[in-house]
Amino acid sequence: MLESVERVSQIPLGTMAETTEGKSSVHIVSPDPENSRPLRILMSSYRSNPTTGGQGVYMRHVTKALCDMGHKVDVISGPPYPVLDARVGLIKLPSLDLYANPHPIRALRRWMFRSPVDLFEWWSHNTGGFSEPYTFGERMAAYLKDKIGQYDVLHDNQTMSWGLLKVRDMGLPVVGTIHHPITMDRRIDIQHAKTLSLKLLKRRWYNFLNMQIKVARQITPIIVCSQNTQRDVVGEFGLRTEQTRYASLGINYEQFRPLPHIQRENNLIVACASADVPLKGLIYLIRAYAELLDSRPDLRLKVIGSLREGNTADELRAFGIMNKVEFVSGLSDEGITELYAQATIAVSPSVYEGFGFPAGEAMSCGCPVIATTGGSLPEVVGDAGVIVPHSNPGALARAIASLLDDPDRRAELGHKGYERVRTHLTWQQTAAAYVDVYKEAIANADRQSQRARA
Repeated sequence: MLESVERVSQIPLGTMAETTEGKSSVHIVSPDPENSRPLRILMSSYRSNPTTGGQGVYMRHVTKALCDMGHKVDVISGPPYPVLDARVGLIKLPSLDLYANPHPIRALRRWMFRSPVDLFEWWSHNTGGFSEPYTFGERMAAYLKDKIGQYDVLHDNQTMSWGLLKVRDMGLPVVGTIHHPITMDRRIDIQHAKTLSLKLLKRRWYNFLNMQIKVARQITPIIVCSQNTQRDVVGEFGLRTEQTRYASLGINYEQFRPLPHIQRENNLIVACASADVPLKGLIYLIRAYAELLDSRPDLRLKVIGSLREGNTADELRAFGIMNKVEFVSGLSDEGITELYAQATIAVSPSVYEGFGFPAGEAMSCGCPVIATTGGSLPEVVGDAGVIVPHSNPGALARAIASLLDDPDRRAELGHKGYERVRTHLTWQQTAAAYVDVYKEAIANADRQSQRARA
C-alpha cells in the first residue's frame, strides 16, 4: 500500500523551528487586538512543486505571511511537496505520483484492488485522465476525519474536490481559492492541438473540471486574485458574484529586487514562459522576435524555461532561429533575479494569466515590462509597464522596438514597477485580506450550526 501520511513538523503549530535552511528570523506582527486569538489554519494543495509553476510559490509565501501575523498554519499537500517557512507544519499526503514514474502502467499492484482511490488514480492516469484533485480530496477527507477540531478553517488551493464538501460537512469551515478558471486552459489547449486525436485526449484530461465546477458552486466564500478572474469564474463556472472575495496575490520583493552592481544590457529580452503550454503565449513572442531580427540582428532572447518538442520548437525551426533563442532552466530565485537585472526588457506574452508572477517579479527587480491583455496581467502591471493585445506578434514587436529605442522610458517604467510592487503587491496585504475572509467563513459556519440546533 501507499506509505502512510507523514507529519513533517512535529512542533506545535505556529512555533519556531530550525530547518536545513537555518533559523527563521521574522518580525511577528500582532493580530487585530479586537480579535487577537490566533487562527488555526489548514491550507490544502493537491501538488505544490516548490520551483515549477505557481502553486508551491504561492503556498510558501502566503503561509509565511500568515505566520508573520501570528496565526498558526499547517499545509496538507500531495507530492511534489512545498518548501515552507520553519513555522509552518507540513502534512505529506502521498499519492501514486505517476507523473514522476517513467513506467506508470507498470505501477499497478495487487493492494490497489483493496484501495479504490489508488486504483482509480492508476486507471485514470493511464487512460489519459487527470484525477489528482479528486484523489487528493478523498485522501484528505479520510485523514481529517478525527482531526477536525484541530483547526478553525480549511483554505483550499484550487483543488475544488468532492473531499472538500465532505470536510465541510464534518464541521470545518471551508474557504476556496480559484486563481483562474481552468476552462480557459482547456479552451486554448484544445485550440492549439494539431490533430483530432490530440484534441480528444486533451478533452479527456480536462474531465476533472466537471467536478471542480460543481464543487465550486457549493463553496462560499471563494477567494479570487484579480477582478478579471472574478469575472471569468462567475462566467465560466456559473458562480454567483456574491460568493467571491477579491484579494490580490503578492510578490516576494525581498528576493526579487534591483541589483545595482549588475550592468543592465541594451539588447537582451527575457521572458519566463513554459514553452509547451499554449496559454503562456511564447510562440507569439518568438514570432515578434523573428520580425525584430530583420532590423536588429544582435537582439537576444532568453527564455526562463525548458524547450521540448511541440509548437514552440516547430516555430523556432520554421523561422530558422532554433540556435538563436536561449532557454535556461533550473535557475534559483537568485539566478532569476540576476537575469532580470541584466535584461533590457522583460516580456510576459501570455494569452491568459490568473495573476502573473513573472511580470510582477520582473517589475520588483526594476526591469521594464511589456505584458499583454491576457487575463489579469493589466491589473498586475497597471501603469508601470506597456500593455499590448495578446496573441498579436506585430503589436508585441512594435512595443519592444519602441522601448529598445527609448532608454529614458525604460528607466521610468523600471522605477514605477519597483514602486508598484512595494505599494500594491505584497504578501502582507494578501494575508491580511485572507484573515478577514477566514473570520467571515467561521462566523457563517457558527450561524449555520446555531440554526441547525434550534
